[in-house]
Amino acid sequence: MFVFQHRILVICIPKVVMVLCMKTHLLDKLLKSSVEKGDLQGVAAIISNENKHLYAAGFGISGPKKSQTMTTDTVLWVASMTKAVTAVAAMQLVERGLIKLDEPAFTLLPELRNIQVLQGFDETGDPKLRPPKYNITLRNLMTHTAGFGYDVWHQQIKDFVKSKNIISRSSGSRAALMTPLMFDPGTDWAYSISIDWVGLMIEEATKQKLGEFLKTNIFEPLGMKSTGFFIDNKMSNSLATMYRRENNTLRPDLKFKMKQNPEVEAGGGGLYSTLNDYILFLRMLLNDGRAGTLQILRPETIKVMFTNHIVSNVDMKMYSTNKAISRDVNFFPGTPKSWGLSFMINQEKAETGRPANSIGWAGLPNCYFWLDPKNKIAGVFGTQILPFIDEKAFPLYMAFEKTVYRSLLGEY
Repeated sequence: MFVFQHRILVICIPKVVMVLCMKTHLLDKLLKSSVEKGDLQGVAAIISNENKHLYAAGFGISGPKKSQTMTTDTVLWVASMTKAVTAVAAMQLVERGLIKLDEPAFTLLPELRNIQVLQGFDETGDPKLRPPKYNITLRNLMTHTAGFGYDVWHQQIKDFVKSKNIISRSSGSRAALMTPLMFDPGTDWAYSISIDWVGLMIEEATKQKLGEFLKTNIFEPLGMKSTGFFIDNKMSNSLATMYRRENNTLRPDLKFKMKQNPEVEAGGGGLYSTLNDYILFLRMLLNDGRAGTLQILRPETIKVMFTNHIVSNVDMKMYSTNKAISRDVNFFPGTPKSWGLSFMINQEKAETGRPANSIGWAGLPNCYFWLDPKNKIAGVFGTQILPFIDEKAFPLYMAFEKTVYRSLLGEY
């Protein structure tokens, strides 16, 4: 297999950064070997501090043609990494007084009044529903405590969708979001479609399409030039192909693409971006909401977003109902975890070396990010492979993060 390499040379000054930069060859070796062995078709990653890249590289190819090299400028479907961006947009509106964290969400989205709690199915297979005891709030939606779920990880939602012949979420239809709650709002945690509802709240509050608001208020101020729901001509030229692992073989899915110009621009998973763009977003979070002279969010708002908003150490295991889309999910088993306003928080030091109170999450095609306020670094890792938690891509990501921290701590 041909291995193409895209590297950025980094000049470092602070002592802790010099340690990492002296060990970039270990990161290169790790990523490059995964491509050489055929584990991945291509992979890219960036580590940054508040001001600049400490490491940036891409290896392999981004499509069936050998000329399609994987770089940090390759356009990827970042899927649920969209959630953090939508959350920042929502908090901008909270700062402006246009949305309130604890006001009933139905004040902006009346259809949420009709959402009920699923209590099971009767003997004929019809769902048994009841009204929720509490109103859904923006805080519930942003912390995945509203009660919604995903059919790919929650069997009861999958069964409901089948029983009612609900249109697929891939259609981009608003009707696809009309699934029931699995519990009363605020009483439990379940990873869910709730950030798609946050995106609709933003649209209602601003009278703009979500993509337009994100472009004006986040992408353009941060210099994110290849990020959006719509793949324009420039982005199309750098778009990576989606691959699927089937019977231990990677096969390109040349038809895969998120629906363009959908009814609902999915705030929970619809964005395309590059790692070079996404790291600018993470860097802004690392800088207490600042980007150069611009203040995207107030420092106190960032602090609120990074704070736990749920009961500590909720079981965050997710069991797949569709192994072609995702394997079972269980980040950092044994490590207490909580949830901020759209991020997972590891409450203790993670097995990779990530310090306590760092944040992170992921995107379905094995894209991952984390942000470490203690060491003032952020990392993003990208490939385009399904299923999620791929047997080769996920261990590589974990090894990548572990190598970063061993370098930082001088353990190599």
